[in-house]
Amino acid sequence: MRLKKTVARLFERERVCRVATAGLRGMPHLVPVCQVVADGKIYFASGNDGRKALNLTANPRVAVTIDLYSDDWTLIKGVMVQGRARLYAKGPRFRKIRALLYRKYPQYPHEAALDESDSVVVEVTPTRIFTWGID
Repeated sequence: MRLKKTVARLFERERVCRVATAGLRGMPHLVPVCQVVADGKIYFASGNDGRKALNLTANPRVAVTIDLYSDDWTLIKGVMVQGRARLYAKGPRFRKIRALLYRKYPQYPHEAALDESDSVVVEVTPTRIFTWGID
């Protein structure tokens, strides 16, 4: 399943999303990440020994959410993407996504550089998409 254009644009525009993972024991882990979209999939990075990466290695099921709150509840918008994760520790896909992350977030190379020796790029392939307030 690919992201619809309206959903992809929301992920492209917003600066942060939330990622939920769980290891084999089922303990939820929910954290904010900086994301990019490419080829209808969502990407983010992690340290290769971070909880996100460890959980996704054990259990590739993942949920990614963006929600835009407003005190006017008729304006609330959001999306939750459930999917399967694939980790890239090196290679062309790692370098392509790193370049996209560096372009979107210019502070990335100086504050949290991504290197093939200690980082992974996570690719989320959507399997279910839920939206609210989005046409």
